[in-house]
Amino acid sequence: MWNGLPAIRRGIAESMVKDFGLNQREVAKKLGITPAAVCQYLSRKRGRLKISDEYVLAEIRNSAQKIIENGADYINSETCRICKILRSTPEFALICKICDER
Repeated sequence: MWNGLPAIRRGIAESMVKDFGLNQREVAKKLGITPAAVCQYLSRKRGRLKISDEYVLAEIRNSAQKIIENGADYINSETCRICKILRSTPEFALICKICDER
């Protein structure tokens, strides 16, 4: 899931800004990353892979909300949860297969 993890992180950061009104510094603090990293996610310099599945996007919003409400302890478990969901979608199954072969 080499390409998927940055996309998940980008999705969570975008959701925190767009859906929950956090600024980049607040997002950085919630995710335990630098504001520069958040800027790169939002400008798509990191996590360029596009997630278009509406179910996955809804789950990313749910994850963002859980992380906002419950803190950094939820980052790893929510990232893993979204990764498992992505691996089960047709658009990411091929990517995961390629990563697994490396």
